Amino acid sequence: MTDLPQATGKRLGLVIDLDTCVGCHACVTACKAWNTEEGQSPLADTDAHGAHPSGAFLNRVHSYEVTPHDGTAPRIVHFPKSCLHCTDAPCVTVCPTGASWKRAEDGIVLVNEAECIGCGLCAWACPYGAREQDPAQRVMKKCTLCVDRIDNPTLPQIDRIPACVRTCPTGARHFGDLGDPDSAVSRLVADRGGMALMPEQETGPVNRYLPPRDKETELDILAPLLTPVTEGPKGFLGWLDRALEKLG
Repeated sequence: MTDLPQATGKRLGLVIDLDTCVGCHACVTACKAWNTEEGQSPLADTDAHGAHPSGAFLNRVHSYEVTPHDGTAPRIVHFPKSCLHCTDAPCVTVCPTGASWKRAEDGIVLVNEAECIGCGLCAWACPYGAREQDPAQRVMKKCTLCVDRIDNPTLPQIDRIPACVRTCPTGARHFGDLGDPDSAVSRLVADRGGMALMPEQETGPVNRYLPPRDKETELDILAPLLTPVTEGPKGFLGWLDRALEKLG
């Protein structure tokens, strides 16, 4: 089995805003494209448009209809999910070959595919279902936070973030050091009441989710800025009324 390294103060991870995520799957597409075409861990995509498609993904978006406890109207919440880079990662300690490991300098959990035997123990141990076996290579795959981007000094600084974060059209995904209370992501979590996923599992997930805002409250805030709607005749009578006003 594999031991976890001595933790440092730096904890790189994602903050995902469930209020602004629209479920467009741009993050899923960008993740698969980067890892397959540019990255070091290509993902299988077999018979994509056929009767029996199969493949591996490091990031998926699930959509749910949620009914608030106060009885207000249901709403759709789009829930992106990938590896949460847990502080006490059970996927690492259960690995029999040491293929699953954790970087000491920033806490990112990775897989050394050359040592992976595809036994699937890490997927069994992960309570979040964040690992998949590549159906072509028969090794385990997971989110790497695009270490080949963030560690690459030849890229422009704006691109040295995970592909999913760089691509998100609504700015729902944020990347940074959640071990630094003064970082932008940590302040965002504090301001919005960011939450860990399934903390009762005691794995110490680094990623955080920002809860959806109350839509009724948002409408009240914007109400003073909205143009009042004037009630009046509609259809032909409305047109006639406006025409007569111009003549008069």
